[in-house]
Amino acid sequence: MNLPNLLSLSRVAFLFVIAILLYAPFKGAATLAFVLYIIAALTDWADGWVARRFNMITDFGKLMDALADKVLNVGIFVVLVTIPDLLGVWAVFMVLIILTREFLITGLRQVAAVRGVVLAAEKSGKVKTVFQIVSAGFLMAALFLHADFGASTAVSETFRWIGIILLVVATLMTLQSGYMYLSKYWHLLADEPSSAKGKGKK
Repeated sequence: MNLPNLLSLSRVAFLFVIAILLYAPFKGAATLAFVLYIIAALTDWADGWVARRFNMITDFGKLMDALADKVLNVGIFVVLVTIPDLLGVWAVFMVLIILTREFLITGLRQVAAVRGVVLAAEKSGKVKTVFQIVSAGFLMAALFLHADFGASTAVSETFRWIGIILLVVATLMTLQSGYMYLSKYWHLLADEPSSAKGKGKK
């Protein structure tokens, strides 16, 4: 359990604190939630940098880095979609698409791990994650600008719509990166494990 892995795991803890703050009734809670979300997002960069800089790259770290991203981002969207007047009912379907993709790829990673293959995060997956983070950031900014700073409806609505547009783009990129993962590693689901093959030969 080295520093990069602790940074990855911290994103799970950040999720619960941010969720509580987004529902908190006191003024400044939405702003604090936004700041913590930015810090949590930065840990995604920090854990990779520290791991490479100090030669702390591990198989567990590769898996946990990708898993922590999924937990944080999907969890935040699940919370945001329940906040009144922020996203419509239609956004539930986008969140379900993102959630389904993440479960499928996580399952694929588990199958690969059983067969001795570690699937590190692909570039397409990282780009998708960036769009998800920026989308959630704009949506949360719309919340704190209106609730904590008394920004005009026009300003908060602008941030909200930018967040919605980015969420649509993030969903499309989620589908695209999911297809790339499945097409690249589908053979891991089709091939028999080497141990099973060996038993068959006996």
